[in-house]
Amino acid sequence: MNRKTLWLRAAAPVAVLALTLTLTACGGSSGDAKGGTSKLQEDKPESRELATGESATSKFKEDDGTITYSVLAQKIDVGTEADTKKMVDDPAKAKGFVPAVAHLRYTNKGGGTVASYPSVGDNVEIYADGQRGTILIGAADDAPGCESDTDIENWKKGQSHVLCETYMVPKGAKELSVRWSAEDDGEPYSWTFKNS
Repeated sequence: MNRKTLWLRAAAPVAVLALTLTLTACGGSSGDAKGGTSKLQEDKPESRELATGESATSKFKEDDGTITYSVLAQKIDVGTEADTKKMVDDPAKAKGFVPAVAHLRYTNKGGGTVASYPSVGDNVEIYADGQRGTILIGAADDAPGCESDTDIENWKKGQSHVLCETYMVPKGAKELSVRWSAEDDGEPYSWTFKNS
């Protein structure tokens, strides 16, 4: 499977994906895109490393109560600079960066039913060669194999859903990692993928 060509069906409207903060190629803090913020702490590099294919099990507080989830980062699909130009309102700010879509499978292991709008997919970050990328809000909804959390209703025990998050990362990054945390200040779980 060619990760560089299969990750995006169609570019989402540029207005929804406004990348408003300057990106830096040197790996410094790049901030978050307009419309949302990441909940993980950028200054907390510690993480609990998991092997490819290994799941984390953790409790997570949803609006409907505390749910126990099994979480697995399945893959990261990396786009091209041409994809970047379609997705941001000012491509000059994103020169040298490409979109990376993290696919995570969440399975409700117990604790109740999530009526709608699960939040479990919110605490995701993508790192490229050890530096946090910049989140691109709303971009993953159109990626193949990704579900929108707004479409999920009555998520019962035993059911799984794949939720995705898109970040901008430097083109040519060799190692990408997905980090997910159950709490704003919790030590994240991390899965590492080689970028080919």
